[in-house]
Amino acid sequence: MPTLERQLKALANKRRLAIIKFLDNRREASVGTIAGWIRLSFKSTSKHLSILSAVDIVDKEQRSKTVFYHLVSPKSNLVKQILSLL
Repeated sequence: MPTLERQLKALANKRRLAIIKFLDNRREASVGTIAGWIRLSFKSTSKHLSILSAVDIVDKEQRSKTVFYHLVSPKSNLVKQILSLL
């Protein structure tokens, strides 16, 4: 139950919901691309992505100096349900 609670807390934010919706449509994106799309600073976007990563909703891959994020595959039932509501 603690994992579910942590995931729900992570998803209880409009910016993080926008991030997972964006990543669901784009498959993967850099922090800068995500920041531009949700109209938030690079630093704040990075913090939101770290929160989502800490609860295994998104995963990251570093390529050279750029970090790319994508939804964890397979998506959890919780993430699937949330995405169906967005």
